[in-house]
Order: sequence, then C-alpha cells, then structure tokens
Amino acid sequence: MSTSEQGEKGEQGGGSESVLTVVVALVANALIAVAKSIVAVITGSASMVAEAAHSWADAGNEIFLLIAERRAAKPRDAGHPFGYGREAYVWSMFAAFGLFGAGAVVSVWHGITALGHEEPETSYFWAYAVLAIAFVLESVSFVQATRQTRAEARRLGLRPLKFIANTSNPTLRAVFAEDAAALVGLVIAGLGIFLHQITGNAVYDAIGSILVGLLLGVVAIFLIGRNRDFLVGETVRPELWRRAYDELHESGEVERVTFLHLEFVGPSKVFLVAAVDLTGDETETQVASRLAELGRRLERSELIERAMITLSRSDAPELDLGDGPLTHGGRVSADPA
Repeated sequence: MSTSEQGEKGEQGGGSESVLTVVVALVANALIAVAKSIVAVITGSASMVAEAAHSWADAGNEIFLLIAERRAAKPRDAGHPFGYGREAYVWSMFAAFGLFGAGAVVSVWHGITALGHEEPETSYFWAYAVLAIAFVLESVSFVQATRQTRAEARRLGLRPLKFIANTSNPTLRAVFAEDAAALVGLVIAGLGIFLHQITGNAVYDAIGSILVGLLLGVVAIFLIGRNRDFLVGETVRPELWRRAYDELHESGEVERVTFLHLEFVGPSKVFLVAAVDLTGDETETQVASRLAELGRRLERSELIERAMITLSRSDAPELDLGDGPLTHGGRVSADPA
C-alpha cells in the first residue's frame, strides 16, 4: 500500500525519535523540578510552588509516556489480534490525568489558599535565576519536540499545530503541549513574582499560581480528549482515506470498492476493512484465496496493522467519492449501506 503509506510515513519514522523527545523532556523536567522545589522553599513564593508542582507532574508524565512507547510497540498476538497500539493512549491518558491532578489542581488550590496570607519578604534572586534556567532547559526540550513536529507535519503537508491536534502519536502531542504550556507558565510565574516584589502585594504571586494551574488544566483536558478519541476509535484523515481507496480501486484485481473503513488502533497503525468486487469470474475458493492474499499484501505496509477484505454484495452500490465518504465533525466515515 505504497501510496497510503507515504501519507503516514512521517509518523512511522517518528517512533524512535519520539522516545528521544520524551527522554529529553524527562531529563529537563527532573532537573527543573528539583531546582524549583528548593527555591520554592527558600522564597515561599506561591507561583514558584505552582511551577515546582508543574515540573514534577511533567517529569512523572514523561515516565508514563516512555511506558506508552514501549507497550505500544509490542507485536500483535493471539490475545491481541489488532496489536497493543492503543496502550499508548491508555498510558498517555494516565499522564494527562497526572498533569491535571498533580499540576493544575495543586497549583490552583495553593494559589487560592495563598490569597489570604501575606508572604514574608525575601530575596527573589534565586527565583528569577531558576526561572531563567528553567526557561532555557524547557526551550531545549521544546525545540526537540518542535523539530520533530515540523518535520513530520511537512511530510504530510500539514501546519504544525494542525498536525499536533490530529496526529495519532500521543507522546509527541503530550510533550509538545506540555513544553509549550511550561514556557508560558514560566512567564506567568515570573510576572507574578515581579509584581509581588515591586508592589509588596502577595496577591499577584497567588494569582500567578492560579493562572499557571488553569493553563495546565486546559492542556490536560485537551490531551485527555484526544486520547479518548483514539481509544474509542478515531478514523483517518480524508486524504489518507482517499489514498487507500485509490490504491484498492486502481489495482489490477479490484473492479470496484463498495465499502472502506480505516480506523487507528495505535500510533500510525490502522485497521482496514473493505468490501470489493474482484475482476474475473472464479470459483468461491479462488475468490476467498485472492481476498486473503490481498489482505496480507496490505498488511505488509507498516501502516496497516490488520486488513479484512470481504466480497461485496451483488446489489451494493460502488462508493461515490462525490457523495462519500461521509464527514462528521472533520472525521471521515463510510456508510456500508
């Protein structure tokens, strides 16, 4: 399935690079979390406490994402005929819940409790120093995630942000979104600390903590929603569906295609179901053998985890690309009726 495979090859080649992206993020966040925690104790800053919670949550999430990459790469077996690809979305969901609980909720709660308490005056030199160092380290991680995102988006002809929103790779999406949120959060925390310092009013620091928490909450909800979409069954992009249709329709042995459905069962892994009419007039046994061989040939593509090809009903109409596939909310489905 060479034509269709080209459309997703960028994501396929991203498996090992996704691991590198997660490892870079893990190392950066672990170092940042330790530094922020120490300075949070020294300064008593609510914004710094929120940032420390954020970094610890991100570091823990990266461990979940590494588990996701490892588990999803296991080959299919008799107990899991569609492979283990959806494990990536399960573990990425755990990471997103961790970001929401350990990052967003803790930050908002701490900021609210700090609103009614005056923080003691202290030197904020170390707070600014750690925020600056954290910004550099987070930028290194974000640059790696952005580099991978742009390369894969370019191969698919998509804008980077659209690619991140739609990619079947949950680890890359999580690292990109968390690093972007981390950089914005550092600016918010720095501004809250600065306003506290020049006004002597600790409410700015507390508001900074709350804003960081709300930012993390938005990112976590976005990640949870996208993982949920893939767990319950996300169909492929319209252009990839059409490539698969053309590949089948234009092959020398398929006369017409009456049904075609492609659904992600893991990062860059799809389950293909099709109903076709074969060329020629052969016996039932010969037709069954040709359909099985067509399915096996499709599965040689790294993109196709499993392919099931059946014979069309004699009265089934051919798929009309002018009327279908039917689009629902930007996602593609094909109605077998």
